[in-house]
Amino acid sequence: MPDSEKNVITWTNMITGFARNGLVDEARVAFDRMPLKNVVAWTSMIKAYVETDRVDEAFALFRVMPEHNPYAWNIMISGLLNKNRVDEANELFDSMLWRNAISWTIMVTGLARNGMTELARKYFDQMLNKDVPAWNAMITAYADEGRMVEAGELFNMMSKRDIITWNTMIGGYSMGRHEDEAFRHFDLMLQSGIRPNESSVTNLLSSCGGIMGVLQAHGLIARLGFEMLTSVANALITMYHRSGDVISARIAFQNLDAKDVVTWTAIILAYSNHGYGIEALQAFAQMLRLGHNPDEVTFVGVLSACSHAGFVKKGRMLFDSIKRGYGIEPTAEHYSCLVDILGRAGLVKEAVEVVDEMPRDKCDGAVLGALIGACRLLGADRVADHIGDELIELEPASSGGYVLLANLYAASGKWDKVSQLRRKMKEREVRKVPGFSQIEVNGKTHVFLVGDRAHPQLKEIYKFLNEKLIPEMKSLR
Repeated sequence: MPDSEKNVITWTNMITGFARNGLVDEARVAFDRMPLKNVVAWTSMIKAYVETDRVDEAFALFRVMPEHNPYAWNIMISGLLNKNRVDEANELFDSMLWRNAISWTIMVTGLARNGMTELARKYFDQMLNKDVPAWNAMITAYADEGRMVEAGELFNMMSKRDIITWNTMIGGYSMGRHEDEAFRHFDLMLQSGIRPNESSVTNLLSSCGGIMGVLQAHGLIARLGFEMLTSVANALITMYHRSGDVISARIAFQNLDAKDVVTWTAIILAYSNHGYGIEALQAFAQMLRLGHNPDEVTFVGVLSACSHAGFVKKGRMLFDSIKRGYGIEPTAEHYSCLVDILGRAGLVKEAVEVVDEMPRDKCDGAVLGALIGACRLLGADRVADHIGDELIELEPASSGGYVLLANLYAASGKWDKVSQLRRKMKEREVRKVPGFSQIEVNGKTHVFLVGDRAHPQLKEIYKFLNEKLIPEMKSLR
């Protein structure tokens, strides 16, 4: 059909059809041939460019568009914000002759997503009709920055909330490990009549600081029927593992039918981190038999298992298979595990060779720390001297390297070098993070720093230690 015989609707349908199917260049050819371009064709073409990340071409077309409608403005502003071109988006928004609720929401959500929380709040406060997505965007921005007081203030001002609102609040409290608030908001969500989803329950699990919280969350999850969802079961395994309950982690793993690579990795890490090296390797072998390909984290788990179990040959073989067998580039953590395997086996020379030959950009504090640990075990002071200096210069503001090296010197009786390290730490204003322990009693976690005398039950604790626990420990020697 000749171009002259095609009406405007036919041309518009062609352009939108091409664009909808990702054929942007074909859509542009049709658009350029279109005798009379209407606002729908212009907008469809701009939208196609934005959706395919060709924002410059979209913007060039937008600038020559003879008549702008709100939809075209909103698409263009959204596209600019998605590319972090905030200044241009601001300028475009400010030049709009009319703005609808969507325009304001796009600005607030886009600015918040780009980390410009204060500017987003400025636009948010100017909105006359704030919709739920705008409220959610601001709450999310505050939650992501750990500013839960501001997030809570906005949350309390909302007249209507959706599942995203609740999940954002629970997730924010989870990131800050505010277990009580996460559970309180979960309960409030249930009372409001909104049913939780996978994100709700995994966020709740992540907030748990101890085994009592995990058990309470598990009970809620089972009652709500989420226990057999793979993502939720994976979170359960991980949280039981972090709480030190490997048996419950294994039960959650065994009860799940639809296991994925995350599930297998979670149980391997649970076994490995708690000293069950053989079980970790058995789980890995079963994972491979069932056709699941390991990822980077899986290999961290199995290499750590080899280290704890003393399987040097197996550890070397697994490390070699990371790239050769699965096409994964070994990370610093993988190298750290290999060095630890060799060091624990007394193969310091080979461990040094691994560090010398590995890519320099992956030689971090963990790798050098593992090597110093090996040197300390075997009294290889001369090697440790060189590596220790390298570690300190690599991470001059971290106390870890100084402490590792100081412990090595102290074990060898080199107190002058210990003093030198302490002076260097003082000169560089490096402070050692104090050691601490924690215990959970009746669902509440109590943290004790070294030399801490601030606990309200201090007298009772020390009385119990002196009269009961210390004599019992001495009797077991």
